[in-house]
Amino acid sequence: MRSIWKGAISFGLVTIPVKVYSATEQRDVSFHQVHRKDAGRIKYKRVCTVDGEEVPYSDIAKGYELPGGEIVVLTDEDFADLPLSTSRRIDVLEFVEDDQVDPIYFAKSYYLEPDGTGSKPYVLLREALEQSGQVAIVKVALRQRESLATLRVRNGIFVLETMLWPDEIREPDFPFLEEDIEIRKQELAMATSLIESMEGEFDPSQYKDAYREALQAVIDAKIEGKEVAKPEAEEGEEPAADLLSALRASVEAAKKSRGEKKPAAKKTAAKKAPAKTAAKKTAAKPRTRKSA
Repeated sequence: MRSIWKGAISFGLVTIPVKVYSATEQRDVSFHQVHRKDAGRIKYKRVCTVDGEEVPYSDIAKGYELPGGEIVVLTDEDFADLPLSTSRRIDVLEFVEDDQVDPIYFAKSYYLEPDGTGSKPYVLLREALEQSGQVAIVKVALRQRESLATLRVRNGIFVLETMLWPDEIREPDFPFLEEDIEIRKQELAMATSLIESMEGEFDPSQYKDAYREALQAVIDAKIEGKEVAKPEAEEGEEPAADLLSALRASVEAAKKSRGEKKPAAKKTAAKKAPAKTAAKKTAAKPRTRKSA
């Protein structure tokens, strides 16, 4: 891996030099736009809408459009002069419980590696943070953008999770939230049963990107000049008559997929019934002897 940023964790009066690495990578199959006729690559020119001339990349700046359509031009120098106190620091602001941070705030994950003489203070903060069971709320500037972030430990390494700002989280404003929707007890019980029947331990290795694999198979077939095999369509199930029936069928399907057998309630009841009858007959005999 190649580091994308160098700086330091600022923890009180302690400074821990670190290198930052992207912790994730997209595995999508990438494509180029090409001419369908001859597979020629499609290229785009940077053309100015005012004079119609092609503009070299070195002459391109960022423009902020005003409501009236006017453009305010900002250069690299304008961005360089902005006061970023965290330009080379990861400032620890406070420590909080992990479950206090809603995952909706998380944006991107990075690994932090100690740099130079930073190994000992790195390990010290890591051990203290792990023992506390908390995460650090920090502020960091990456790629000219200051962000809130959390600092936590994963497999002995600090993971920096950049976060969105509170005003970047949209409020859900959906009409159904104002409706008075009635849920029957049977439906809730069946939905709870469905959740219980699908409980398990999360193991990400058991999941795969089936679409990407199928797409890669199509590409490989074209490279080898073979006929592209179409995947068999899955058989669709008949829709249930009502919600309760759908839930009940889902529970049965979930149990079947896990190899669970249906409880033999009727058989158990049938076996117990004779025992009760026999008990009654046994209890009746002493009374017969006494009356005699």
